[in-house]
Amino acid sequence: MKEEFLKHLSKKKLCTDKDKILLAVSGGIDSMVMLHLFQECKFDISVAHCNFQLRGSESGGDELFVREFCTHHSIPFFTKRFDTSEYATTNSLSTQMAARELRYAWFGQLMADNHFDCLATAHHLNDSVETVLMSFVRGSSTEGLDGIAVKNGKIVRPLLFATRDQISSYAQENKISWREDSSNASNDYQRNFIRNRVVPLLKELNPSLENSFQDSMEKMAGANEFISLGISRWREKFEQRNSDQILFSKSGLDHFPNQVGILWNLVKEFGFNLDQCRQIVNGLHGQSGKHFLSHDYELTIDREHLVISKKENTPVEVRIAKGLSEVRLGDRTLTIEQTENLEISKDLSVANLDASKITFPLVWRTWKPGDAFHPLGMDHKKKLSDFLIDQKISVADKERITVLESGGEIVWVVGHRVDDRFKISTGSTKKTLRISLTSVQ
Repeated sequence: MKEEFLKHLSKKKLCTDKDKILLAVSGGIDSMVMLHLFQECKFDISVAHCNFQLRGSESGGDELFVREFCTHHSIPFFTKRFDTSEYATTNSLSTQMAARELRYAWFGQLMADNHFDCLATAHHLNDSVETVLMSFVRGSSTEGLDGIAVKNGKIVRPLLFATRDQISSYAQENKISWREDSSNASNDYQRNFIRNRVVPLLKELNPSLENSFQDSMEKMAGANEFISLGISRWREKFEQRNSDQILFSKSGLDHFPNQVGILWNLVKEFGFNLDQCRQIVNGLHGQSGKHFLSHDYELTIDREHLVISKKENTPVEVRIAKGLSEVRLGDRTLTIEQTENLEISKDLSVANLDASKITFPLVWRTWKPGDAFHPLGMDHKKKLSDFLIDQKISVADKERITVLESGGEIVWVVGHRVDDRFKISTGSTKKTLRISLTSVQ
């Protein structure tokens, strides 16, 4: 395996014996085998260990194990403890994504501060197989089906040539000690479910699953290079750019039977999703002027082009003090008036609210995941995301949904539905707060 390791490093041009290499070592079998191989081959190495503090005393035991190994072998050692759970909650991330963000941010800082040439992680062939399967299940494009990149900038994967079984055999033959992560046996995580449940079943169909996947990933990587070349050639012919816009000629899509997939490959970098691409293609030769929004960009169907421009920085929240009669958010305006007229308007752009139940200042803001309200006519809360699905609001239009809050409670999904708790009642309402929505022309 040592010869295969060196051959892999050389063939893929991952690193040389002149490089200063930082190894990401968790203490598990994969990273300890990687550490052993680099050590045996006399590379200039240092070790970085992340303690995510997610497994109680086990996490502390892992840190101590790696520290003692590095001390015994005089290997420079770096470690850091993270409050991963708090970071995940604060940033609305899964635990796995939080850990990933934390470790790579820290690794990047270590690399810069200590002038390392590359960072080596212990991903192996089975990890790449699992990544492909997860990408396939999630509906990934071809870019997600070529496995883990052997090199990504300064990050290198020196064990991608080896299977989990080969690594295990090498560890046993060389009497390498490691720490077992008890969470690996749990199927709560998607990757573990793929690893523990799906892969064994697939190997019943194909005992050489890893080798077959390796061949497929190599083919897919080549196909992706051709796809990139084809996209570049298309852009040369059908794309125009100026200081603030990108224009795609609509005629450039006319001869493709799969226009949706072609368009997605062109606009994915701007944050547009596949569902939006379907809507764009459906309206490609209809009336011009329809708009589609991603997080940062706007796409407009024009007469001859699809025009992509950066969205203007509009405020995501405005506060409405008592007595204010008009307020603007982006290209929309709310007009507020108090009246004794209890007539209920059927116009969705008008909200008639019981003035006595309103607390100022009101907050007018873009909606966010987790928002909930009592839709008019319902006596219980409903997630706003579910309400928008029920109303068949398109993905593009969801970007523009706003809500009006009073005392932290949503009183109106602006332009769509009043909250039942704040409706006017002929029996009890004395004064109405009438709020009207208009768009700036």
